[in-house]
Amino acid sequence: MYPEEIVRPMKEELVNAGFEELMTEQDVDDIMKKEGTTLIVVNSICGCAAGTARPGVVTSLLLNKKPDNLTTVFAGVEKEATEKAREFMIPFPPSSPSIALFKDGQLVHMLERHHIEGKSAKMIAKNLAGAYDEFC
Repeated sequence: MYPEEIVRPMKEELVNAGFEELMTEQDVDDIMKKEGTTLIVVNSICGCAAGTARPGVVTSLLLNKKPDNLTTVFAGVEKEATEKAREFMIPFPPSSPSIALFKDGQLVHMLERHHIEGKSAKMIAKNLAGAYDEFC
């Protein structure tokens, strides 16, 4: 577990962009029951989360289409919520950071860590924008 004072600014980057923090397993279950599209960002303390994942996700929201529900869990902090969210991401293995788009509770697009590392925030945003155009 990471100390709250260290991760707070990393969480706030998404919360300030309109993301809802999923803190419990029940929060995850509740959001996955909603109709429409849901984005879940598995946030992380790592450099690729700070350098490309979070900025890319935030940039992707400036485009025409975006998911109905914007949510996030923080790996290494909200352990149970993160594990529950990852159950919905099967068959993909656990990955931090990662970004998953769901439509009516079904996984339709996934970015794993290896899709994020070494990519620019602009590339992440463009990838997500394509998924939003198709599914949102």
